[in-house]
Amino acid sequence: MANRPSTESIQLTRLQHLIGELEKGNEFYRGRLREAGLDSRLESLGQFTEKMPFTSKMDLVWDREEFPPYGSNLTYPVSEYSRYCQSSGTTRGPLPSLDTADSWSAMLDCWDRVFEAAGVSTSDVVFFAFSFGPFLGFWTAFESATRRGNLSIPGGGLSSKARLQAMVAHDADVLCCTPTYALRLGEVFAKTREAASYRLKKIIVAGEPGGSLPEVRQKISDLWKGAEIFDHHGMTEVGPVTYEHPDKPLSLCVIEDAYFAEVIDRETHQEVKPGEKGELVLTTLTRTACPLLRYRTGDLVDKSFFLPEGSDEPVFCLEGGILGRVDEMVVIRGVNIYPTAVEKIIRGFPEVVEFQVIQTTRQSMAELEVSIEAAEGANKDLVERIARELADAFTLRIPVTLVESGALPRFEFKSKRWIQNTDRTES
Repeated sequence: MANRPSTESIQLTRLQHLIGELEKGNEFYRGRLREAGLDSRLESLGQFTEKMPFTSKMDLVWDREEFPPYGSNLTYPVSEYSRYCQSSGTTRGPLPSLDTADSWSAMLDCWDRVFEAAGVSTSDVVFFAFSFGPFLGFWTAFESATRRGNLSIPGGGLSSKARLQAMVAHDADVLCCTPTYALRLGEVFAKTREAASYRLKKIIVAGEPGGSLPEVRQKISDLWKGAEIFDHHGMTEVGPVTYEHPDKPLSLCVIEDAYFAEVIDRETHQEVKPGEKGELVLTTLTRTACPLLRYRTGDLVDKSFFLPEGSDEPVFCLEGGILGRVDEMVVIRGVNIYPTAVEKIIRGFPEVVEFQVIQTTRQSMAELEVSIEAAEGANKDLVERIARELADAFTLRIPVTLVESGALPRFEFKSKRWIQNTDRTES
């Protein structure tokens, strides 16, 4: 375990304050804390992890069903809340999330860290290419940028071509979007006459694991004439969690004065050692109005520590960013496969413009098929090379098919490249 007395002291103090607030009026956690034998006199972070049970997404689902429409995880009266967002949801529908002005401001503080780490100055023009719907998405990023003094251009409700025209017209320096949409918009950019003169400086991506995949980042940067790529991740349930330090590319550093992070083994529920993979667990320290204690995020990560230059204490990092979702692993003929592992291989072929993976079940056996769109002039053996690379990686025969240009869907928010047809059977 890394020696980090200053970081842990700040976290303990904020956790003690948070628990004190929850004891006053949060019905969701007040009983749980009492049953765990915890109160604001908490002695250590170790005592907290030893006694406090996890919170799961289904806990939140059941709570909102029992106490509609917002659930009981509200620390203050509803009249004090001013912001509404919702997660992309479960099979039972989206989950609402409310924030007071103070809790919302705490999340903007986290995005300040993201912008600072990416080297975004207050004079930079920032373009936000997302829908501005009810999902948290880049809402906090947009308001953080405006609070910092950046000229912030919203791109909701526009076509890709219109967004690109707006970026050029306003001479945007920074683009914020998902990795998938950075690729899509980059394709449009590469085909326009503006590509000869316009130069985007930085792209901050979030919402998908691809932001920390070298192959995806390189493809995005190439499409945008060498723009710097910075990854970030967050969740509606907890807020903006990580940033990419310029001296630690392809990894995400946790904003530790706002989050207490753990990485646990899914089977034993014990903390893993640095260099080991597990599920990310988060406790919000500053989002007091709608907190989560030891929330199992479902994100698969590789735990590590990083000592920034000039710092006395290492920072909790996720090596390689978000590796995938723990519930997205599929077993194909006895082989464990994560979607991000497949994407990493396919994106290693720069001729691939878009792809789709179809998981089917035939006679109770799961199989995978891959469809790809190729760039004009791609070598005819592309399909064979991809199939061979997949076979070498997974010791499986995964059929790869070339489809016509434009045949596969494009996405503006989170991509859906992995299609499951689990009910399909063949005789």
